Amino acid sequence: QLLALNPVHFSLEQDGGRGIYISTPEVSAASATVSVRMLVANNGKTARNLVLTAQVLDKDNQLIANSSHRLTAGRGKQGAIALSPMQLTSPHLWSPGDPYLYRVICSIRDAATGEVLDEVDETLGCRWFRFDANQGFMLNGKPCKLVGASRHQDREGMGNAVPDSLAVKDVLLLKAMGANFLRVAHYPQDPVVLETCDRVGILASVEIPVVNEITESVAFTQNCLRMQQEMIAQNYNHPSVIMWCYMNEVLLRPHFNDDKKRQQVYFSNVARLAFSLDSLTRRMDPYRYTMLANHGDLDKYRNAGLTAIPMVVGWNLYPGWYSPEMKEFPVFLDHFHKEFPNTPMMVTEYGADADPRIRSTKPERFDKSVEYATTFHQYYMEEMMKRPFVAGAVVWNLADFNSETRTETMPHINNKGLMEWDRTPKDPYYLYQALLLKKPFLKILSTCWKDRIATADSGQSSCTQLVQVASNQDSVELICNGKSLGAVAVTGGLAGWELPFENGEAQLEARAGGVRDTATIRFQVLPWSFAEKTAGIGEMNILLGADRYYLDRAHNELWQPDQPYHPGGWGHIGGKPFKIAKLPYGTDKNIDDTDDDPLFQTQQTGIKQYKLDLPAGDYELTMYFAELLGGNVKGLAYDLYQGDRTEQGLPRVFDVVVNGRPVLKQFSIADQYGLAKPAVKQVNVRVNGAEGINIVFTAQKGEAVLNALQVKRLIQSTN
Repeated sequence: QLLALNPVHFSLEQDGGRGIYISTPEVSAASATVSVRMLVANNGKTARNLVLTAQVLDKDNQLIANSSHRLTAGRGKQGAIALSPMQLTSPHLWSPGDPYLYRVICSIRDAATGEVLDEVDETLGCRWFRFDANQGFMLNGKPCKLVGASRHQDREGMGNAVPDSLAVKDVLLLKAMGANFLRVAHYPQDPVVLETCDRVGILASVEIPVVNEITESVAFTQNCLRMQQEMIAQNYNHPSVIMWCYMNEVLLRPHFNDDKKRQQVYFSNVARLAFSLDSLTRRMDPYRYTMLANHGDLDKYRNAGLTAIPMVVGWNLYPGWYSPEMKEFPVFLDHFHKEFPNTPMMVTEYGADADPRIRSTKPERFDKSVEYATTFHQYYMEEMMKRPFVAGAVVWNLADFNSETRTETMPHINNKGLMEWDRTPKDPYYLYQALLLKKPFLKILSTCWKDRIATADSGQSSCTQLVQVASNQDSVELICNGKSLGAVAVTGGLAGWELPFENGEAQLEARAGGVRDTATIRFQVLPWSFAEKTAGIGEMNILLGADRYYLDRAHNELWQPDQPYHPGGWGHIGGKPFKIAKLPYGTDKNIDDTDDDPLFQTQQTGIKQYKLDLPAGDYELTMYFAELLGGNVKGLAYDLYQGDRTEQGLPRVFDVVVNGRPVLKQFSIADQYGLAKPAVKQVNVRVNGAEGINIVFTAQKGEAVLNALQVKRLIQSTN
């Protein structure tokens, strides 16, 4: 930004601020004190007699308070001037529900001529707040649970070079969710973010990028202090900002793990830096709170002294994701409150990966399904809302974002967002709307899962799956194809129906409280027994070793979970789902040379046969393989339960015979394709009579595996 200024102007040279610092040291419903400090620079060749003025205007541009100060500014000099405080009577208070903003027009005039030499227009919000160790957060004298999300700013195809319009859109999407808080993490972002928070009513914290570890050097310390000073100076006047933060999970990657004595010195240096940053912040801004966010190792942070430094302690907690049991989450909350009864606290991060392409009717930890993430958020919110001492609940993250070191189902993307990378909402976003919005709300979930394929229930022509509706009403009625399925009570923001889907379209309508939502689900029901449907199938896409569905958006293919074989139907014979000790589901390896990682990240290990009792005809059979064992795997630092691991690769050589015809001989995935690489084998099969398709796996070394299977009916040309 290039500015042309009069030689006499509000100084821009101090930490990148605008030279105006507005504070409200005392606010109540009856009155508010407004203090203005100005940094004035005279770069001219002569001394100047000046009049400094601050005027407070309401939304109707009516002057309601002003303050002036006469000053003789020496040539080449700059200095700070505090104007006499202004008093507002019965101020219109700022809050998320009513983000009322005054204007403060600050000017420098020539004392003799009245000429305006510089003028800055700032906003002002009158509010008072406090954090309480037992009551949580109080705004304008009333309890206010902070609920919101953190934000990373990147977008697909843009990186961090995001235009203002999209930054504004993120804040508006957060507001539309019903949230009242934004954690600007882990770095100060475009000024328009906090400007929008001021305008629409979102409380905020801002932090500098001291993440996971520090460098023990004078230069690093000075740089951290400088960043903190600049962050405060540049964002001081935003009424939305209630906290300045300065560290995130700083003990996550501790140095000197093999030298405990030296490590204690390192921890002491971390605490020393934290104390310096905290002290600087309190000196610069005595009216806001300080906070640092810790990962879930209470003893480590307590022993390092970090729980005693900030005014508010934040905890980034992931039980039920990075550690096995969700029930560990409320245990941690209660334990901290018992150990630190006088320390305010927030949950500054929580979340679970939700790959929007992965769905499940049997959600489980680490399957990356949207359904597991929805259950996760519902549980966490319930536990936090019933504990007043938890001042805030901050989801990680508002939207999916780039994370280069990640592998998993969508490599290089962190899928914990409530929205996709392009800001398409996922089901948990609608859950939060149900939990937070005041106006009547309902939404049929799984609306992006509009095209489905699954096998009929035993002996039935239909397939029963759960349909959920997010709502803030007491009960919701669901109608399918014009027939009411009855009203169901809403619990924790959700109501559910076990719906028997038939082949074709299911036209759904949900009603409650004068609001409605509709959705169309196109369902293909595969027969339980092919004898019941002699025409067979057009296409089947099967994931082995999995209980999840995969929506291949690029190829418009729908993949469903495998099942054990039963006569007349289809499924595997022998083996078990791939599993290693430290992972609850499949592998987290990046499968190179494909965007369809979920096709290759699960498998049936030790499989003996795969049978499909299809009717006579010609079929295209495609088998998908990948070697998932072997190599050194660098675990995510955030994953306290798993960490780094070395997998012992096993010799694996096997034969594959389809309907008596050898297809693969002495097949070694690792030797022929490498580790974690896709191997795809395709063969045409003619089924005669009632023989169906029978794939036989014979292990020569180790165990045979199969990751996925696709079967397509070939239509013979009549030409």
